[in-house]
Amino acid sequence: MTMIINTTIMPMADLAPNTALLRLMTWLSPAFPVGAFSYSHGIERAVHDGLIHDKASLQGWLADLMNHGSVWNDAVLFAASWGEADTGGSCLEQSELGEAMAGSKERHMETMLQGNAFVQAIGHWSNAESGAAKEMPYPVAVAMVAARNKVACEPALAAYLHAVVSNLIQGAVRLVPLGQSHGVSLMAAMETQIVAVTERAARSSLDDLGSAAIMSDIMAMQHETQYSRVFRS
Repeated sequence: MTMIINTTIMPMADLAPNTALLRLMTWLSPAFPVGAFSYSHGIERAVHDGLIHDKASLQGWLADLMNHGSVWNDAVLFAASWGEADTGGSCLEQSELGEAMAGSKERHMETMLQGNAFVQAIGHWSNAESGAAKEMPYPVAVAMVAARNKVACEPALAAYLHAVVSNLIQGAVRLVPLGQSHGVSLMAAMETQIVAVTERAARSSLDDLGSAAIMSDIMAMQHETQYSRVFRS
């Protein structure tokens, strides 16, 4: 399926620094209409089964996703897509690979629907003519827009990872449940990991793709048939 998207926005290098920062914050904020609040990335099932039951178990789960699981793979895909788009590439290979690596029906829906929503919403920042592009996973879409608009790879990737982790923490705050203070505390605790994964992924290649977070994948698959649920994934 092909959709019309627009990634030709005024380059960040041509904007005042505060305007560039505001755009990056907006594109990866909870208010940006990608529907991130609808997805728990399998965490809803993990809470249901008691694998995540408090702040410590959630922090360990997130750390595994970032270092050994699907979030790490998304970070690698992001960096590779940014490099491809920065040199004028279409990111077709990265898009197809990212879609193929979605390990379940809901994971596929999660990454593709958010990616499509992102490239549609980004059109509000441009009056230029749109061009045709293939549907793409969320990390590929964000990376492509960032690169084509002169947002450096590491800041864009750090902001992307922060948005992903923040969304998962907010979902868990409602599911476990945890207090808002626990959620803020976790975001502070995850800063070091976000920076470390950003730096490592920025130096990576597609050869570094690989996941060992098997339980997360199983939870995502089991969530598909969960009788009562709040989230779409």
